[in-house]
Amino acid sequence: MYAKCFKRVFDFILSLGAIIVLSPILILLTAVGAVAMGGNPFFTQERPGKREKIFRLIKFRTMNNKKDKHGKLLPDEKRLTRYGKWLRSTSLDELPELFNILRGDMAIVGPRPLLVEYLPYYKKNERHRHDVRPGLTGWAQVHGRNFVNWDDRLSYDCYYVRHISFMLDVKIVLMTIKTVLGRSNVASDTAKAEGNLADIRRKGRVDNK
Repeated sequence: MYAKCFKRVFDFILSLGAIIVLSPILILLTAVGAVAMGGNPFFTQERPGKREKIFRLIKFRTMNNKKDKHGKLLPDEKRLTRYGKWLRSTSLDELPELFNILRGDMAIVGPRPLLVEYLPYYKKNERHRHDVRPGLTGWAQVHGRNFVNWDDRLSYDCYYVRHISFMLDVKIVLMTIKTVLGRSNVASDTAKAEGNLADIRRKGRVDNK
C-alpha cells in the first residue's frame, strides 16, 4: 500500500519542501559552480529509471572539461577539481537531484540510478532493481556507500525492492544523514562511485545469466 499509494506523494511533498528550504544553498552553489567550472555548473547524464525508462539525471558539476593536445578529455582524476572533491565529500553535488524527484524520475529512497551502459550486464533477478524509481539514497548506500562491490550493491538493491516499506525508508534516510555528516565511504573518482564497467565485462556478466 505504501509503495503504490503514498511513497510518491511523500516524495513530491518532501522534495518540494527541500527545494524551497535549500533554495539559498542551491542558488549559491549554482553561482559558485559557474565560476569554479568556467561555465555551466550542472552535469546531466542519461540514467535508467523505473522500468528502465531513460531520464536525465542532474547534478552539480565536479569535473572541468580540460582536454589533451589531441582534443580528447583528460582522465576523470585529472579533471576532478578541488571544489568538485569538496562537493562530492559533502554530497552537495547530489542536491539538484531533488528536481528529478519532484518530476517523478526518482524517489528520495531507492536503488541509485547507475549508467545506461550497464543494462546488458544485469542478471535476470537483478533487473528487478528497476521495478521502482531510483533513489537519491538507498539500502546499498548506507551499507558502504561507494565502496560496495558490484554484486553486493545489486543484492542490496533487490533486497530493498522486496522489502520496501515506510519504516525502511525512514531508517535509510536516518542512516544516510549519519553517513553524510560523517563523510564516510566517499569515492572521489567516477570508477568507484559508479562501478567499473571494464571489471564487469571481464567477469562476463550477461543478461539472464
